[in-house]
Amino acid sequence: MNTQAIAVSRPSVAQFRALWISALAVLLLLAQTLVAQARPESFADLAEKISPAVVNITTSTVVAGRTGPQGIVPEGSPFEDFFREFQDRGGEGDQPRRTSALGSGFVISEDGYVVTNNHVIDGADEIMIEFFSGGELPAKVIGKDPNTDIALLKVETDQPLPFVSFGDSDAARVGDWVMAMGNPLGQGFSVSAGIVSARGRALSGSYDDYIQTDAAINRGNSGGPLFNMDGDVVGVNTAILSPNGGSIGIGFSMASNVVVKVVEQLKEFGETRRGWLGVRIQNVGEDMVDAIDGLDSASGAMITDVPEGPAKEAGLLAGDVILSFDGQDVEDVRGLVRVVGNANVGKAVRVVVLRDGKTQTIKVTLGRRETADAAESEVTDEPSNEPMEKELMGLSLIPLNDTMREELGADADTVGLVVTNVDEASKAFDKGLRAGDILTEASQQKLKSVEDLETRIDEAKDAGRKSLLLLVRRAGEPRFVALNIEE
Repeated sequence: MNTQAIAVSRPSVAQFRALWISALAVLLLLAQTLVAQARPESFADLAEKISPAVVNITTSTVVAGRTGPQGIVPEGSPFEDFFREFQDRGGEGDQPRRTSALGSGFVISEDGYVVTNNHVIDGADEIMIEFFSGGELPAKVIGKDPNTDIALLKVETDQPLPFVSFGDSDAARVGDWVMAMGNPLGQGFSVSAGIVSARGRALSGSYDDYIQTDAAINRGNSGGPLFNMDGDVVGVNTAILSPNGGSIGIGFSMASNVVVKVVEQLKEFGETRRGWLGVRIQNVGEDMVDAIDGLDSASGAMITDVPEGPAKEAGLLAGDVILSFDGQDVEDVRGLVRVVGNANVGKAVRVVVLRDGKTQTIKVTLGRRETADAAESEVTDEPSNEPMEKELMGLSLIPLNDTMREELGADADTVGLVVTNVDEASKAFDKGLRAGDILTEASQQKLKSVEDLETRIDEAKDAGRKSLLLLVRRAGEPRFVALNIEE
């Protein structure tokens, strides 16, 4: 049997390069096809569907007239009379003036409830709602919440109004398409589209939960809706980040899941009624993990102070680390504030805390945030009189006395050690401790003398800890600091 060997030649470098380029071109074409398929061909159908429920809002306010040339010339200037006469001739003088402002909103029920931003209608004497159809109706304020910048309005009408529904903002993912509608710069009804750029943004409020989007949002869009592709409202357009006042693709919409809760309360009570735990708290830092018995990770919210209120009545203490609230894990301060605020006033909740290395469950009946008594009360022993200043851990310390309490603005019953100086080369300085700070606790035990602090340091070293947890007060505000004690 004859056999014949067949030689298979290898492709040349040029051939291989041509094949590779061809394959890359196919992949790029496929990627472009997929992107084209993911992008809506048009937003026209969605815009047509939801536009009738979006409204323009015009507000007017009467402001007092100027009484003189304020801001033009200094008071007492020889030109003061001249400018006052000039203004009077212009008809300004002391006459009140009416100013107007524009914003956006959207109808959420056929009987005429309208949602917008609080800052759109705050202080307004008159509010007019302009509908997509061109009609106008006056509106009254049902309630408003400055904390989330949400307001609820109501118009009276005999005809059912087109309205939109809220969607689940938690289901909105980064990269999802969204559409913003409103009245930008007073130009009338306008639509812009973009994507969800980020989730869970906080600007300045305790209850912030903003969706960031690159859909164009400008002045006048405030209070308008941010829609998902199903036509549900997932956010209320509230703010932009801009160096020039115009859109640069960084807009913020308050998440609908926050807005829904606020709107329900405004509709029922005309005001918000948030739960109140009655504690001051701070985040648990990585440097605190070693200093707190039983803490495995930098999570939870540490109680820095317990004034008179629900928490104190239930037995919560400064130094407790809140791990769970009403069955929900607590990751940080922001998360705790939000879940407490969403809880019903008067509800009895279970709070799981870490105390002395062990977890405890404490039942707390929540108060109301809006009517919380801000007065603080703490019963402590009288401090001892120790005149000598001592240095520990880079800190110069002396027991707090009555004169220092008055100078530092501390409460009459505050006990602790005053920091008179901080070595700038010390770890204490790096941690932000400064002269005038008051150390009230170490290892969650009260400090009445420098000897108390020395004892806490020795105990921490004997226990093999590398740091000591200090409760520090500055201008009355408490915070915990984990300070390294290694020599």
